[in-house]
Amino acid sequence: MTTAETAPPPSMRLRELVFGAACAAAVRAAARLGVADALGDSPMTAEDLAAAVKTEPGPLRRLLRALSCHGVFAEQEDGTFAHTGMSRLLREDDPNSLRSISLWCTEPWTWDAWPRLDEALRSGRNVVEDLYGKEFFAYLNEDAPESADVFNRAMTTSSRQSAQDVAALLDLSGSTSVADVGGGQGHVLASLLDKYPSMQGSLLDLPRVVENALPRLREGDLADRSRIVPGDVRAAVPVRADVYIVKNILEWDDESTARTLGNIVRTGGPGARVVVIENLVDDTPSMRFSTAMDLLLLLNVGGAKHTADSLASRLTDAGLVIDAIRQVNPHLHAFDCTVHG
Repeated sequence: MTTAETAPPPSMRLRELVFGAACAAAVRAAARLGVADALGDSPMTAEDLAAAVKTEPGPLRRLLRALSCHGVFAEQEDGTFAHTGMSRLLREDDPNSLRSISLWCTEPWTWDAWPRLDEALRSGRNVVEDLYGKEFFAYLNEDAPESADVFNRAMTTSSRQSAQDVAALLDLSGSTSVADVGGGQGHVLASLLDKYPSMQGSLLDLPRVVENALPRLREGDLADRSRIVPGDVRAAVPVRADVYIVKNILEWDDESTARTLGNIVRTGGPGARVVVIENLVDDTPSMRFSTAMDLLLLLNVGGAKHTADSLASRLTDAGLVIDAIRQVNPHLHAFDCTVHG
């Protein structure tokens, strides 16, 4: 364990930080090659792993050595490599897998955007439109469909993993309808409909996203209580509901965030319940991750992660009254609000 006595000196720590891209690239390479999937419960040699993932043994050993320095895989005394808690998270079959999220955070566009961070800091706006000549999600869907698919898989993974936590936290008894605004494939909605068998639900997201909504919502056991609504929630939220769930989407530029909240408030009307769920940059346990994502949001959409105060101010400016703020899990907080009467 690193302590004040064993921590690297500042000169070494800074050298490590400026080579952070190498670490991110190494994680990405391992994820793309499926190294974690090829490694089972028993340690394996670099040669056997290389044969399994179709690489050269020497370079793969170098990759594994680099990752082992960060606790992703572990090099044994006999030179074989074993899983660690982190490397298992790169497996597709791990219930808490972060493989898709690891790929999303290291997609090709990120390597174009990061070197322009100083430009974004000067201008206060995204750099993607200057790089690609169009708004970020238009670029993904029109010019980088593989990255768009990675994004959708990452958001699906994140939503699936937190959906049960959200459903466990929220008491929707007394409500008859719920709308999941920008809800991706509908994992949160499905969890809430499972919890409340008489509730009706609506899933709103972009057409390309809701085309891949959970089969349960489209044609399965929840289809008779589900409505799939394609569209841009920044343009309109055309669904009346008792409760609106807004999870991890209020991270765009302020204008888009204000439009989305305004659409919900106008459609829901006085007394409607709005539950906004977000990561916070002042949530100490996850700050290294959330502050990095905050900078990435500046680069791609001109957006930001919120502090508790900055999110609260945007909610109240939109006409919402915050009734409670509660922790969903170690990384998420729920702002339980009501549309002002």
